[in-house]
Amino acid sequence: MKPSGIDAVIVEFDRGLRTLFGVLPATRERPRPASSQADSGVTAGAEVLEGESVELAAVERRHSAALMRVNHAGEVCAQALYQGQALASSDELLKATLKQAADEEADHLAWSAARIQELGGRTSVLNPLWYAGSLLMGFAAGKAGNAWSLGFLAETEEQVAQHLQGHLARVSERDVDTRAIITAMRDEEAGHRRTALELGGRELPAFAKRAMAAAAGVMTGTAYWF
Repeated sequence: MKPSGIDAVIVEFDRGLRTLFGVLPATRERPRPASSQADSGVTAGAEVLEGESVELAAVERRHSAALMRVNHAGEVCAQALYQGQALASSDELLKATLKQAADEEADHLAWSAARIQELGGRTSVLNPLWYAGSLLMGFAAGKAGNAWSLGFLAETEEQVAQHLQGHLARVSERDVDTRAIITAMRDEEAGHRRTALELGGRELPAFAKRAMAAAAGVMTGTAYWF
């Protein structure tokens, strides 16, 4: 039985609370990417081998924790975006696509939070703000129709994948555990983009891409510190 409109809202509200308060579990039963996968081209779904952790200098730990805080905030935004798009849509295929992406992003959220804790860092205190803004953006994209909603999803994932690639250039080569997580996340974001385009996502206008990049820049720049 499909949930009614109010039931769907309650379910999404519960998911939002779990996202913000760090109790949204990884939904796919797979291990976290390990150091043996870092920059190796191994896909996130492959078997993970145990790798030995490297003792990082304090400055490396702080920098990695800050970058992972940014990534965690980005995953909070992703959950909100998908929720907003799903709430605005009546198309079951689109909803299923968004749910699958959100479930994979839940893994990213859990991996990021765990790695931040290991590095002695903390998540962004502004996560509720990022969540609220992203939920509204996702809802607006969903109301624009399937083609634009999927296009918005594709462009979001394109920008996130580029952002994660940039983080790989900034993370210490010695921090193989953080690099493994970022690599797996990057590869899956690219997969979400391909799926959105295959389902008919329309390329967004240049001004929309610039606006999205500017908003993302504010979030990433702020979340690094706060």
